[in-house]
Amino acid sequence: MQGRVALVTGGTRGIGLAISEEFVKAGARVAILGSNPENVDTAVKKLNQLSGNRVLGVVANVGELSEVLAGVKVIESNLGTVEILVNNAGITRDALFMRMTEENWDNVINVNLKGVFNCTKAVFRPMVKNRFGKIINITSVVGLSGNMGQANYAASKAGVIGFTKTIAKEGAPFNIICNAVAPGFIDTQMTKDLPDKVIEEIRANIPLAKLGKPEDVAKVVAFLASDVNQYITGQIISVDGGMNM
Repeated sequence: MQGRVALVTGGTRGIGLAISEEFVKAGARVAILGSNPENVDTAVKKLNQLSGNRVLGVVANVGELSEVLAGVKVIESNLGTVEILVNNAGITRDALFMRMTEENWDNVINVNLKGVFNCTKAVFRPMVKNRFGKIINITSVVGLSGNMGQANYAASKAGVIGFTKTIAKEGAPFNIICNAVAPGFIDTQMTKDLPDKVIEEIRANIPLAKLGKPEDVAKVVAFLASDVNQYITGQIISVDGGMNM
């Protein structure tokens, strides 16, 4: 991955930040894209302590194609053509379906699914031209199994799975490799906000009986993005402690 230009969306915290750190350690030139300027600035400063100022921060809403296109132009001007894309940005707006609002449905689909379309759209043509690209989409165990109170989130992540397989087929003739990683319950701020009772119930349903770490996901993503991976494409790799087997 040495010298490769990588874009990580939602790269300011949690799994996205861990992925960015792995890429930096592997020698990539990394751009992190986030919607909160303060979070982007904080993450860039942290990552540049590891990288020697090889990290670029871009503020954009992945749900808005115009903002994504403008952000990718900034990356191309400063780092070069994006060779590796990690579609990690995502949000939750949980509620039982009977109580779920149209707004909460639309917001989640716009970021989690349309955002993947927008970011892939922005980098795909140059990848085709250069006959090289690695795309890793972060889906979720609930995209495979569904989950109470997450009809919007599960639908968006299931959509990412179908998108991944299609892009893998369309990209293959141009040496573009596309895979997805499906994390289970990972120890991030999102899970820290859950009540202890809920966490214990979650652990009881995980064969390994523990939550994963962001680094567990990041290392799998780094492998898929590396030059070592030349023959794995169109796959959904679960990092979930055995929940979905």
